[in-house]
Amino acid sequence: MKARAPDAARRTPPGRNLLAGVLLGLGTVAFIDEVVFHQLLHWHHFYDRSTSGIGLVSDGLFHAFSWFATVASLLMVATLRRERAFSIAAFAAGWLTGAGFFQLYDGLVQHKLLNLHQIRYGVDLTPYDLTWNALAAVLLLAGIAWWALLWLHYRTEHQTR
Repeated sequence: MKARAPDAARRTPPGRNLLAGVLLGLGTVAFIDEVVFHQLLHWHHFYDRSTSGIGLVSDGLFHAFSWFATVASLLMVATLRRERAFSIAAFAAGWLTGAGFFQLYDGLVQHKLLNLHQIRYGVDLTPYDLTWNALAAVLLLAGIAWWALLWLHYRTEHQTR
C-alpha cells in the first residue's frame, strides 16, 4: 500500500516546504564549511584579506548566519507540521537546492569573483575548485529537478479537480 501525505500536505503548494528546506540546506552547508574548513582544518576564514582577528570576527558572523538559517527552517517545519502541511519530498528538494546554491555561490562568488578567501592556500586549487563546484552543481541541479517535478505534480493534481 502506498503511503499518502496528509490531506493538508496534498492541498498545500510546496512553496513553504521548499523554503524551509532551502534555509536548512544553506544552514547545513554553511555550518559544515565553518566547522570543517575554518575551525578544524584551519584552511581559511570567511574573510582572509585582513588580520587574523578580522578573520575570526567574519567567521563568527558567518556562523551566526548558518545558525539563524537553521533555526528559521526548523520554526517553519514546526509550523508546517502543526498545520499538517509538511511534505518531506518538497523539504528535501529545497534542502538540495539550498545546499547546492550556497556551495556554488561560495565557490564562484566568494572564492573567485570577490576573492574573499580560497578553499586552501599554498596548493594547486584546481582539484579543490573542481570538486567543490562540481558537487555544488550536482546538489543544485538535483534539487531544482526535484522541485520542478513537485510543482508539475501539484499543478497536474489541482488542474484535474
